[in-house]
Amino acid sequence: MDRESNAGKVTSVRGSVVDIRFEGHLPVINTLLLTGQEQQINVEVFTQLDAHHVRGIALNPTQGLARGMTVTSTGKQLSVPVGKSIMGRMFDVFGNTIDHQEPLSDVKWNSIHQSPPPLSRRSTKSEVFITGIKAIDVLIPLERGGKAGLFGGAGVGKTVLLTEMIHNMVGHDKGVSMFCGIGERCREGHELYHDMKDAGVLENMVLLFGQMNEPPGARFRVGHAALTMAEYFRDEEHRDVLLLIDNIFRFIQAGMEVSGLMGQMPSRLGYQPTLETELSKLEERIANTNAGAITSIQAVYVPADDLTDPAAVHTFSHLSASIVLSRKKASEGLYPAIDLLASNSKMATPGIIGERHYELAQEIRKTLAHYEELKDIIAMLGLEQLSADDHHIVNRARRLERFLTQPFYATEQFSGTKGKEVRLEDALEGCERILSDEFKEVPESAFYMIGNIKEALEKAPAKAGKEAGDLPKNAVSPSKEPLLK
Repeated sequence: MDRESNAGKVTSVRGSVVDIRFEGHLPVINTLLLTGQEQQINVEVFTQLDAHHVRGIALNPTQGLARGMTVTSTGKQLSVPVGKSIMGRMFDVFGNTIDHQEPLSDVKWNSIHQSPPPLSRRSTKSEVFITGIKAIDVLIPLERGGKAGLFGGAGVGKTVLLTEMIHNMVGHDKGVSMFCGIGERCREGHELYHDMKDAGVLENMVLLFGQMNEPPGARFRVGHAALTMAEYFRDEEHRDVLLLIDNIFRFIQAGMEVSGLMGQMPSRLGYQPTLETELSKLEERIANTNAGAITSIQAVYVPADDLTDPAAVHTFSHLSASIVLSRKKASEGLYPAIDLLASNSKMATPGIIGERHYELAQEIRKTLAHYEELKDIIAMLGLEQLSADDHHIVNRARRLERFLTQPFYATEQFSGTKGKEVRLEDALEGCERILSDEFKEVPESAFYMIGNIKEALEKAPAKAGKEAGDLPKNAVSPSKEPLLK
């Protein structure tokens, strides 16, 4: 019997799990099968039960599927389109366009199941990936071809930070940006698409969504589909790719649902026994090779803020940098709301970023940590009770906190402030000069939402005559001291 025309019959349907009987030879694992009244339901072979039965996971809803329906084996794996013409388009897990535009032309289709690049093809150089965002470039440098995790709850600015990175990447490196929404709300995908269109960066982007309302099989495979598209740009076109995944926890969750439907015994806290293998298959494909690099920034939801949760622990082991977003910073109006002391990067070593940058980053952390310890004293007794040395540390730390805020291109339309991208050299110089007390006469508010340090001096004359009420909205003034002068 020809493999292409291999046909079988549905023997049982349990939610998204479909058992199928084949009289001839069995389709191999990961083969795509078609069934339903109009062959509209896609089923991926998950396991071979015996000589005549396979068990598969449906990638579409299974309404209308019944026992005895014919199943056709395609003999192929699930594939997605790759090529230049996919730029600026929006796809689902099957590679169908979902943006109501012209059909695709001039594309080839690649299987979503690819192996990670072998070690012989991987680049061994550790290069820093410059984002143009001061707080990240100075204290949490990202790795080119590495993976960074963005840990945070709702409404602290994850999407704004991702959008800004897309804007900066596209503007400089002529790179490709890929956005992969796993278990994403339809509203967020819709907003992102229109924001990108308005910002004029859509033609250098590809968007792929496996939405929250889709079956677990589709959400489980959408990450692999996005990587297949990204690998084409890296390996065939030798371009750098920025891959944004929102949210990697939803991928783990989809795997958990699939595992439960398959009847596998859960391991700790109800997670699937194959959690580490499934996550590694996805993460290890994100790599820096001799041809180009896929740099990934992944939003990671931490269940109940418990960093010892297996999902968070296994994700941590793959990351080269973790950026923790803080609701407290966001409430003070300090954006990007990054908790600089809780975030870290494996790239922040003297051998990679250089001696001067390393020493400066350590000094900034030390100053901010000292300020954190003094906050309780300031809250209870006021700034006047501090020693002269502590006074200086507080002044430096508060100026640093404000200098590490930045106006974003992504928020121009609703903040009214023009976005700024800051070179690493300018960011380092600004931090150095603040730490050497060069600006102790300049009011703190002059450092808020600026690009390089020269802008603080330009803002200072206008601010100098005003009172301390000019702090950013919601920011806590350490004392009433300026009002007493």
